[in-house]
Amino acid sequence: MARLDPRHARSLLQRASGLLPLGRLVEARALAGLAEQNAGGDAELLDAVGTLYSRAGDQKRALSAYERAVALAPNDPRLLFNLATVRRFVGALAAAESDYDRVIALRPDDYEAYRNRSDLRRQTRERNHIAALEGLLARGVPGWQAEVQLRYALAKEYEDLGEHERSFVHLEQGSRLRRAHLGYDVATDVATVDWIIQAFPQTVAPAPASARRSGTGTPIFIVGLPRSGSTLVDRILSSHPAVSSAGELNCFAHAVVEGVRKQSGRAQCERRELIARSAHLDFAALGRDYLERARAAGATGQCFTDKMPLNHLYCGLIRRALPHSRIVHVSRAPMAACYAIYKSLFDQGYPYSYDLRELGRYYVAYRRLMRHWHATLPGQIHELTYEGLIADQAGQTRKLLEFCELDWDDSCMDFHRNPSPTTTASAAQVRSPLYDTSVTQWRHYRAQLEELHRDLAAAGIQVEP
Repeated sequence: MARLDPRHARSLLQRASGLLPLGRLVEARALAGLAEQNAGGDAELLDAVGTLYSRAGDQKRALSAYERAVALAPNDPRLLFNLATVRRFVGALAAAESDYDRVIALRPDDYEAYRNRSDLRRQTRERNHIAALEGLLARGVPGWQAEVQLRYALAKEYEDLGEHERSFVHLEQGSRLRRAHLGYDVATDVATVDWIIQAFPQTVAPAPASARRSGTGTPIFIVGLPRSGSTLVDRILSSHPAVSSAGELNCFAHAVVEGVRKQSGRAQCERRELIARSAHLDFAALGRDYLERARAAGATGQCFTDKMPLNHLYCGLIRRALPHSRIVHVSRAPMAACYAIYKSLFDQGYPYSYDLRELGRYYVAYRRLMRHWHATLPGQIHELTYEGLIADQAGQTRKLLEFCELDWDDSCMDFHRNPSPTTTASAAQVRSPLYDTSVTQWRHYRAQLEELHRDLAAAGIQVEP
């Protein structure tokens, strides 16, 4: 094959990048492959190829491209950072930590590298970074973003060491600083739940068996809140030979917006109008559009999982548009769920997570919406609790597979051996067998979380199991 001009390779990447927001990930990966074939010894170009692969959901090919780039430029901290990130996604955690060490040695002001490194493993008295992190804060760091990264890193490391008061001090300061730089009103999200309930008041009967058994391309939607165990359930299901994981897809939300756009003849609608109009869409067309988008994003196999947590907003639409699909709702005990969300620094999304009062209001609205879906979609949403899975992994996994009409497979019990990449905040945790330490972890912070506890209880939520 004749080698193309590197400028042509860059134009291929530019075209591929333009396909990403359209959800055409399979096509984007193909163009990245052509660019990679013509990257030669250009480390910058290989790094760009790796970034494209990663954004398009192909972490294994991203890893290969980044490794080639770093081999050509071993002391470039930016390339090392990208390599470490993808190594974390594919489960090469020790190698990722070594990469972050090198990044920090070469570029000591890469504060995100400090936080990412802290998340890779449980810190110990003998091996931790607390002194270095505290020293950085004491000397002062430029900008609020840097301080946020360091405080979340310290909160994680102090918690690993059992120093819970110090952990929460850093977590509270970091989350408050992050919240101060967000334009967000939780009242809009709370009102959204009211609008959804108003738009979808009718009960939907279960689909007949003929609709349920569609043969191929059956979506399994894993919904709920972040940090509630959805990645764990995704790993269990995708360990089954008949199931592939499509990751967190925006496809259903995009299909709804596009359907409303065509129906209304307008490019945009306000959220309340969009929800109201969505109840009158051509549901069969909506389902076809979703499946086309999911396939373009790389969904394959007899069944595939879509673990976008925010799909809990669309359960009523999902059952109308895709009667053969499955919906699995994963939840945790209220305080455990809220604390797990609060202590997470998300790359994007979930703006309610940085203030405990706002988090409580959002949680109450979420629970109200799920009660509505269970009332209007009787028997059509499988409830799976994190605590239940921890207590009876085999029994809960069997019920999950039965709901999804999948035969038992022993590999589902060994989900931690699943080699497929994961890009969520649980990327490190899901590489280990089930453990129960996070079930009661929030209890170390009872005093600090007391106001949240009261808010949830006042809303009628059974806070303590």
